[in-house]
Amino acid sequence: MDKKYLGSCLCGTVRFEIEGSFKNFFLCHCQYCRKDSGSAHAANLFAPQGRLTWLAGQENTTTFTLPTTRHKKSFCNTCGSALPTTQREGQLLVVPAGSLDSDVDIEPKAHIFCASKANWDTGFTDTPRFEKLPG
Repeated sequence: MDKKYLGSCLCGTVRFEIEGSFKNFFLCHCQYCRKDSGSAHAANLFAPQGRLTWLAGQENTTTFTLPTTRHKKSFCNTCGSALPTTQREGQLLVVPAGSLDSDVDIEPKAHIFCASKANWDTGFTDTPRFEKLPG
């Protein structure tokens, strides 16, 4: 039986369900993922033959494909949150891990495209950690 996962955008306009199993979970440091996430890396889950069902707001989504590349990003037109997208002619579902409201039972398997990671993306083992915004 396939697992089901629920997800949504930040503003709640877009809601979706994923049916299937995640086979991979990668933290991608390529220049494209850094740009479209605004962070050190994108955290994406990969579900071959995963099924995406839009529960609300599909008409409020946009998919951008970077010309001359295979890089794609789907997002909410209102809040800009990253959303699932299909690749390889619908044979692969790529799901931004942060877009899910459901827990997943897979951990990141690897950091990928580390050759193009940001120069400030190093270690962080000694960086202080806080439960909330420090005062």
